Amino acid sequence: EGDWWEARSLSSGATGYIPSNYVAPVDSIQAEEWYFGKIGRKDAERQLLGNCRGTFLIRESETTKGAYSLSIRDWDEAKGDHVKHYKIRKLDNGGYYITTRAQFDTVQQLVQHYIEYNDGLCHLLTRACPAMKPQTLGLAKDAWEIVRESINLDKKLGMGCFGDVWMGTWNGTTKVAVKTLKPGTMSPEAFLEEAQIMKRLRHDKLVQLYAVVSEEPIYIVTEFMSQGSLLDFLKDGDGRYLKLPQLVDMAGQIAAGMAYIERMNYIHRDLRAANILVGDNLVCKIADFGLARLIEDNEYTARQGAKFPIKWTAPEAALFGKFTIKSDVWSFGILLTELVTKGRVPYPGMNNREVLEQVERGYRMQCPGNCPPSLHEVMVQCWKREPEERPTFEYLQSFLEDYFTATEPQYK
Repeated sequence: EGDWWEARSLSSGATGYIPSNYVAPVDSIQAEEWYFGKIGRKDAERQLLGNCRGTFLIRESETTKGAYSLSIRDWDEAKGDHVKHYKIRKLDNGGYYITTRAQFDTVQQLVQHYIEYNDGLCHLLTRACPAMKPQTLGLAKDAWEIVRESINLDKKLGMGCFGDVWMGTWNGTTKVAVKTLKPGTMSPEAFLEEAQIMKRLRHDKLVQLYAVVSEEPIYIVTEFMSQGSLLDFLKDGDGRYLKLPQLVDMAGQIAAGMAYIERMNYIHRDLRAANILVGDNLVCKIADFGLARLIEDNEYTARQGAKFPIKWTAPEAALFGKFTIKSDVWSFGILLTELVTKGRVPYPGMNNREVLEQVERGYRMQCPGNCPPSLHEVMVQCWKREPEERPTFEYLQSFLEDYFTATEPQYK
């Protein structure tokens, strides 16, 4: 039922629960290794670009119900590495084609044809794109509040004001990330209440909450993200070498996750590069949503205290505690500066008190070097004094996802 199905292994005969998103009917298109289902064009490009020429995948069409798109990794001297997209159209009698001269009864037959003949495509189909494992919606059926002994802390990944982040293993089998909170950071009862809400927030751009140890020291167990925090990735990791298109793509992913939070009438309250995690293929996911509200440390709750992230916080939230999705939009504008400057601290040369005073007087950060004016303009929109004049995350998502595609044809 639901996310976990009872299954029996054909080889061993053993029965148990498995994640429902790990299985598909044997003869269906869903069972094909090249079929990626409901992923968007941007996601397809992200997953293909790390592969050799001719690597391909097929996905559901974003625009035509019942049709598909074929995405192929290509290269040429003019464009360098890029991905080409072809529409797979559906015939009235149920067949499929890319060009009318070559029609097929099934998508599988179409793929087999283009493995053997390129027939007008940019390249032969050489191999299916390696798939990332689907994200399970928990550790196991009914594993939510778990015992501390089931978690092994294997390697410390980072330290923060309120605790540490570890790479860990659950039950000796499943790789996870574990956030350990210092005792006294927040009330276990309040945390458990909030965690029940956080557990229900499910989106592929939000870090999936798996389980909790709810007695102090509190453990928060989530999916593991291989590249760590976006801030560290930009400052010290491979993020140092990223160009603007990739940075804008990451911004678009974060906006997509925040647009979901916006639709769910939730608030993050602490949106910044340190709270975004990076996985393989430059996938970005939002972490630590909703936790900031629970912190009981005086140096944080005073809002002007040393541990409070003043430089990311909208003035109405910093001065009067008015946190809304629109104060998250302000923080997103600051996060955009972190992306284009590869992790530079916002408002360089200013301390927290100066930032608070200057911003209240109308000061806004200048356009960073190497940042196009149109991108800085969006940052400035996020920093409007009146919260309701700031854009929605839905708008920011579409703006950033289409930032470069306005100038290039989408499909061959």
